Amino acid sequence: MKPIRLIALDLDGTLFNPDSRISEGNLAAIKRMKEQGVHVVIASGRPFTGLPFQQLQGTGIEYAITTNGSSIYELESDKCIHDKCIFEDPLEEETALTILDYLLTKDIHMDVFIGGVGYSPLQCISAGAKLAVPPSIKEYITKTRIRIGDIREFIKSNHLRVQKMTLNFYPEENGVLKHREEIRTYLESNPKIDCVSGGFNNLEFTRSGVSKGSALLHLARQLGIDPKATMAIGDSENDLSMIEAAGIGVAMGNAQEIVKAHADDITGTNAEDGVASAIERLVVSVQY
Repeated sequence: MKPIRLIALDLDGTLFNPDSRISEGNLAAIKRMKEQGVHVVIASGRPFTGLPFQQLQGTGIEYAITTNGSSIYELESDKCIHDKCIFEDPLEEETALTILDYLLTKDIHMDVFIGGVGYSPLQCISAGAKLAVPPSIKEYITKTRIRIGDIREFIKSNHLRVQKMTLNFYPEENGVLKHREEIRTYLESNPKIDCVSGGFNNLEFTRSGVSKGSALLHLARQLGIDPKATMAIGDSENDLSMIEAAGIGVAMGNAQEIVKAHADDITGTNAEDGVASAIERLVVSVQY
């Protein structure tokens, strides 16, 4: 087994604990890897501006795979630098607009990620208030978006490149998430996109062939690292591609069952410093 030279970490449900914080144990493990010359990168469904820059200060993390692999950013001195996008593979404009025409007829909360920034239609505010997600996630979703009146025209008139879209759903009185299964069927029938869930029963879609796994391999090539010398840790369906692509794929103890079924190893939960545990067991043991 090759010594690990690159570790990709999902954020929500993985590196983040249930309070959306990075624990001291996980921070210490990341810093230890940096001291040993191992690249540690974020691999998130979040946009660039949704990264926890304050928490990442001093860790030495240099790169972030964002929006499920449709964009990769270089982090300079742990600061928020917009002009450091080193890779982008967005949706085709017509594809994004056609899907938006359909989604705007549904009572859901949607996020459109463009240039590392999250935008959301004004009409989605009421749906956002009813989402059945943890308070910290609801606050992140509803308070970090730029609200746009006519988001379709905003994209079309400015020829904007949509990196990813995320859809969140609220439960009806019978407990069923409104519109979710109908929308998933619609999205999965479109060969121009890839649709996955990123947690909390949401739906996320990118250009076809774009994933955290494809971005991990792209970054590894750019850094001159053998894919077998990589490790990826995640918990949700949108992490599955990088867990399968990496030399060692690790599922969190709180991961979805499909993720656990395809992983090489299962670590502790995100409430138990599962990231630090995996690094100690699987990276340090391989290195030495």
